[in-house]
Amino acid sequence: MTATVSGPPADQAPSARRGSYWITTFGCQMNKADSERMAGILEAMGYRPGSDEHTADLVLYNTCTIRDNAEQKVYSYLGRQARRKRINPALTLVVAGCVAQQEGESLLRRVPELDLVMGPQHANRLEALLTRVENGQQVVATEEHHILEDITAARRDSAVCAWVNVIYGCNEHCTYCVVPAVRGREQSRRPEAIRAEMAELAARGFREITLLGQNIDAYGRDLPGITSEGRRAHTLTDLLHAVHDVRGIERIRFATSHPRYFTDRLIDACADLPRVCEHFHIPFQSGDDEVLRAMARGYTVERYRRIIDRIRDRIPDAAISADVIVAFPGETDTQYRRTLDLIEAIGFDQVNTAAYSPRPGTPAADWPDQLPEAVKVERLREINALVEKVAGQRSARYLGRREQVLAEGLNPRDPSQLMGRTRTNRLTFFAADPGDGRLHRPGDLVDVVIEAVRPFSLSGRPLGRGEVR
Repeated sequence: MTATVSGPPADQAPSARRGSYWITTFGCQMNKADSERMAGILEAMGYRPGSDEHTADLVLYNTCTIRDNAEQKVYSYLGRQARRKRINPALTLVVAGCVAQQEGESLLRRVPELDLVMGPQHANRLEALLTRVENGQQVVATEEHHILEDITAARRDSAVCAWVNVIYGCNEHCTYCVVPAVRGREQSRRPEAIRAEMAELAARGFREITLLGQNIDAYGRDLPGITSEGRRAHTLTDLLHAVHDVRGIERIRFATSHPRYFTDRLIDACADLPRVCEHFHIPFQSGDDEVLRAMARGYTVERYRRIIDRIRDRIPDAAISADVIVAFPGETDTQYRRTLDLIEAIGFDQVNTAAYSPRPGTPAADWPDQLPEAVKVERLREINALVEKVAGQRSARYLGRREQVLAEGLNPRDPSQLMGRTRTNRLTFFAADPGDGRLHRPGDLVDVVIEAVRPFSLSGRPLGRGEVR
């Protein structure tokens, strides 16, 4: 996945003019949030958003290493920019994120035209690192680093919905995953700092916040404090209670969860707090217990089913999304088919699928029972078809219903329409003009009667003034 960050912030004046920048983001929501913060730093330094990757004065790739194809795409992009730099030495070329952390100085040997290689823990230090580059240094910043609080306003990619990091890093040891090695150990932000950031975003007009963490259910276990009941004083449940009443924030989401740490207390909080949306993203990765043990996931399929049952008992209409890996080393056809069975039995609203990709430095990459590419391709094709079918079945429940949609922006294919999401995270399209003299805009909460359903999106008619359904 790639996303390009561009466009000026609403409320930030640059200190000096330095030229144009371009950021391309690969990978997860955490990377997108990091890119927004780095864009804010660049604009505070005096850079302006560029209009083209191939003409910008500073090009930054915020990279992902969780899949090999994403990593290889980065090298392809870098090759084109390296050729630019040989013609125009004034170009500043930066690689940030997980590939930078994983490869470190070896990136400089592979692409000597690079000016700065920086791991994700150094995103908030971008200005200091670029100052060293401007002084003639070629910089590698991949050492373990305590992540500084966000002190520069991020250049948000949306004016309605915002990411807020609450915990960085990951302490898990899944045998397929390189994230702990490249993002470091868990570092939780203080709840008062998170609340203050949310209040500042609300004052700027943001309506929805997604609290982010690589393993968000682990929030707070590195913070000191024990309650009178003998439990940790800081948990994700406590954080939701602490930030729920920030004035102006209408919706709160959180991602990504880990079944090992997902508690009944958290589910109860989501059911009881009206601003927390009825959508849960809980990766299961495999529907077979032996494969889960090989992955070192720390739970069973039955444990996962109990979590979903508990959610649906407390929040019957909740949407459930997940991540899954097929063709893990040694996975038999029978084990794979248990994953298919689990998808049908639970009825997921969305599943992000991936074929196993060996990552350097992870235990599973060295196992002898790697599966052939043909098996990976075929299993991925089959599971994607099933995911779409099940998602279509889940979408059918919306037909004819009245849903509250937070308008996020114009439909790029039809500027007469707005697009936004239901509380259950279904992408929804509707007319900006309901025909009653009003005109809906991004940021509006709109009641929409759903008239068409698709596996991953909906379309509907906004209710007119005084219309009741």
